[in-house]
Amino acid sequence: MIAALELPATLTAREQTLVLRGAGLGDLDALMALLADDPISAARGDQAQESDLPAYERALADLIGDPSNEILLVEDAAGAVIATMQLTRIPGMARRGSTRLLVEAVRVSSALRSGGVGSAMMRWVTDVAAPVTGSSIVQLTSDEARVDAHRFYERLGFVGSHRGFKYAVTAAN
Repeated sequence: MIAALELPATLTAREQTLVLRGAGLGDLDALMALLADDPISAARGDQAQESDLPAYERALADLIGDPSNEILLVEDAAGAVIATMQLTRIPGMARRGSTRLLVEAVRVSSALRSGGVGSAMMRWVTDVAAPVTGSSIVQLTSDEARVDAHRFYERLGFVGSHRGFKYAVTAAN
């Protein structure tokens, strides 16, 4: 939990009032469903299968217990979880000791995409979360296949300034 963040917070998306709050262990099913609702995540194995529950439980518990991380959920007026994102505060030496706020795993329910929910979430990150956490840079990565997401982030003022790399580590036997 990033202690400086004041949650819950209210977001507005196209005249709809939403609640942004920290996730708890009781939100695991909703988080798994949002990941599985995304075709790219589903293709990577996020399919909300019962057999994956222990792995997701461990991951969520680790994130909740880490003071540099925050898993956030967005609820609609009826209390249904409709979106999520992970924030990680990263202090650094580069850029004269700048702190970065990393945004990961942004997911909005497929039925609600292009409805302003993602914009409301990202405005809160840049306007509220970044200053409160002392972050001078908000950064994120996005899969190369997410062309619509790239246009979305660019429309919000994000700049594709770097190229990311990943290395998959094989579990030791």
